[in-house]
Amino acid sequence: MPNIYDSAYDMEKAIRESEEFQGLKSAFEAVMNDPSAKQMFDNFRNTQMELQQKQMQGEEITEEEVEKARQVVELVQQHEDISKLMEQEQRLNMMINEVSQIITKPLEELYGAHEEQAE
Repeated sequence: MPNIYDSAYDMEKAIRESEEFQGLKSAFEAVMNDPSAKQMFDNFRNTQMELQQKQMQGEEITEEEVEKARQVVELVQQHEDISKLMEQEQRLNMMINEVSQIITKPLEELYGAHEEQAE
């Protein structure tokens, strides 16, 4: 019987070698090697994290904060390298989500079959 952790490490290696991850890595390096892009990207990430933290703590997010976040997003989307980085990140996330759906299929089938019987 194959060791599930060995399979997981194989999957990690496959992700590292994938076109999606390589694309993300080079897009990330391009942004990190450009001081103004890096600063803009860090500002974007910090704004995102602050808002997420507030949401998780159940704090109210003000109109002002929403507007500031929107402006930060618009700014980074206009920057070619950052925009490319975000696009690559989305591609990799889609692949990871698809993989996640595949590996959780046994659970879905088990609980899905149970729910059908319960009706």
